[in-house]
Amino acid sequence: MTADHHGAARSVFPLDNAIQHYAWGSATRLPELLGQAPDGQPAAELWLGAHPSAPSHVQHADGTTTALDAMIVGDPQGTLGRHVSDEFGPRLPYLLKVLAADRALSLQVHPKPHLARAGFNRENQDGVPLDAPYRSFHDDQHKPEMLVAVSQFEALAGFRSSRNILALLTGLEGPLVAAVREELTRDRSARGIRAAFARLIAARSESGCPDLVAETIESVRARAAAGSSYERADATVLRLAQEHPGDPGAVASLLLNRVTLEPGEALFLAAGEIHAYLSGLGVEIMASSDNVLRAGLTTKHVDVAALFEAASFEPSPPLVPRQERSGARGQSITYRPPVREFALTVIDVDDAEPVPLPDSGPRTVICLEGDATLIAGDTGTALPQGRSAFITHAAGPVTLEGTALIACAWVP
Repeated sequence: MTADHHGAARSVFPLDNAIQHYAWGSATRLPELLGQAPDGQPAAELWLGAHPSAPSHVQHADGTTTALDAMIVGDPQGTLGRHVSDEFGPRLPYLLKVLAADRALSLQVHPKPHLARAGFNRENQDGVPLDAPYRSFHDDQHKPEMLVAVSQFEALAGFRSSRNILALLTGLEGPLVAAVREELTRDRSARGIRAAFARLIAARSESGCPDLVAETIESVRARAAAGSSYERADATVLRLAQEHPGDPGAVASLLLNRVTLEPGEALFLAAGEIHAYLSGLGVEIMASSDNVLRAGLTTKHVDVAALFEAASFEPSPPLVPRQERSGARGQSITYRPPVREFALTVIDVDDAEPVPLPDSGPRTVICLEGDATLIAGDTGTALPQGRSAFITHAAGPVTLEGTALIACAWVP
């Protein structure tokens, strides 16, 4: 067997990927995964995909590279296959990321398809540059997403019931808490939750907001010190207040479900669901979009009107995607959310049994641990820890060998 010969280079391509240096990122987790020395910068997200704002580049056997989005446009049927290219056009419908958070991400929501199209067209007509910091819609796509934890992963996702929110507010003081309590006492439906959340977000624009937030934070701190019955919720509020002083988003966290994922557990976020990742390392996959509408816990643009148009305020527990196990040891777990654009298979492969990948369409793989080889026909492509590859539809069936933990994104 030969490695990286021209036959594999035409169908299995090693990738060079962009790292996003957002302020909430970890300085060490992604460099450790990639075998790089930390440079002191927060490394938040590794993007593996063809989104035009930061496309991966495929490596050719002759040492040259091509942007993945350009390669797909040049040969959509060979790279994507007829099924995917007919449904989604000459574009990769998913974006795969490795996310490493040391601090909380913003409270945010992603738009549904019609709102993404309308918002993107509206900002284009208004002449808002695509890279403007005050732009809300960076493309015309919706953005459902799923996260699979690699380490223990902490998050806020979706709204608690009004009853549970009111219980969490018991004994807390200050005008912000009083406003939330008033709205939920008047109306315990999703309308009341929306109104309560709106009262908190509106406080951002009030001149005395930092003092209002501080009064509630001190009340939470006192409850925690006295031995709170809501230890995790209180600790979350205090942490967020420390990371984002004066931001009412810290208080808004009491309205949201608090989630802890252990390695291998997953969370699905439909478009419209308000959420915030708090900390941890995870593999994230989404429809290929960079549309983020923020409510707080950020120094970036907050578009309150667009967020409230897009968000759902129906209380519900966090959504867990359907999972399917395969392999003699159940070593392949496929996560199947209720969307057409993506699925994710996480594979614990060892030398005892080669494991087949999904056998058609565009596949993107990354080695999270260990050392693997991708076998396409009679050709192998090395995939050590931190390395990734794009497998075209034309590659046909591909098998994994080695001892490694692999994530593979694909289109159902």
